[in-house]
Amino acid sequence: MNQFMNVCFPSQNPNPRPYSQINNTMPILRVYFDGNSDMRTDFRLSRASFNALMDAIGRNGDHGWGPEISCLVFLFWLASGTSYRVVARAFDMPRTSVHRAIHTTSRKVASLFAQTIHHPSEEELVVVGAGFARLAGSAAFGRVAGSIDGCHIRVKPPARDADCYLNRKLFYSIQLQAVVDHTAKFLDVCVGYTGSVHDSRVLKNSPLYLEKKYPPPGYFLIGDGGYPCLSYPITLMTPYRQPLRNQLQAAYNSRLTKARVVVERAFGILKTRWRAIFLKALEVDILYVPEVIVCCTILHNICLSQGDVLDNEDGVNDDEGNPGGEDAPPGTVSGAEERDRLAGLCYVPQDHDYI
Repeated sequence: MNQFMNVCFPSQNPNPRPYSQINNTMPILRVYFDGNSDMRTDFRLSRASFNALMDAIGRNGDHGWGPEISCLVFLFWLASGTSYRVVARAFDMPRTSVHRAIHTTSRKVASLFAQTIHHPSEEELVVVGAGFARLAGSAAFGRVAGSIDGCHIRVKPPARDADCYLNRKLFYSIQLQAVVDHTAKFLDVCVGYTGSVHDSRVLKNSPLYLEKKYPPPGYFLIGDGGYPCLSYPITLMTPYRQPLRNQLQAAYNSRLTKARVVVERAFGILKTRWRAIFLKALEVDILYVPEVIVCCTILHNICLSQGDVLDNEDGVNDDEGNPGGEDAPPGTVSGAEERDRLAGLCYVPQDHDYI
């Protein structure tokens, strides 16, 4: 005898909301979709900078939310420095989707490193040198290829080897070493050394130093007293140490400081734009921190190319107050003779427009 089971199927919603349908009525998204609002308040990038970023990473989506939405999620996370849960609420998205969007987009942005942060060509070097000469107020600095310095990024102390991350300012950090041009654009970055490592040791172990590819012959970098004065394996000019012996050394130090300070301005712009990243400890795994910082420097260069500058508007302290430098490591050649030559040129009255 056949028996029929009385199966009751639940009624279906006639208009179900697709899993990947974005809720563009959310306040955070109305800023983007209205086409006119200033995006910098919530996303820290202007609309022109955002469009330039999207053109660079591509607009072909790899999942249902779309690349623009994924990028907005990533930028909002960077701008707010908050948890995935809070970002999920702001966008009305599942937390797993937010996590995927953030990490997928960060990898895409990091892949832009070579095309966004690179050493200038020979023709561009002439412009860079002229820019530093203007900053210094002396043609003696017309062969400067960049200003170098280090910056500490706060992190949560890891479970293992926490002491390695404790810096001289007594907070836990990872270091960013950067070379910038006269416009505060990043030309070279090295991220990942722990906060306890001295700036000069970071330099000695960085690709910039080991590969000897920059600056090219005839040009030099400038840095503060935390670095040794070198002519080999790279040429790096630093200030004379106190006490100064004469007015010639004082004039050189003054010119050098005026030109070198652009790297501190670059860090100030970076910290102002991404306050939540640089002014408190990053709430991410320590292994993910370098990628986040690299993304910030790439976005910095993209914004500068669009004239989008947030210039230390809140008085962010971007000077790390570098202590005295270590002695030059073995195998190097001192740059003292070259520094004396530059100092002599600085002390000579000059009439030049540095263009």
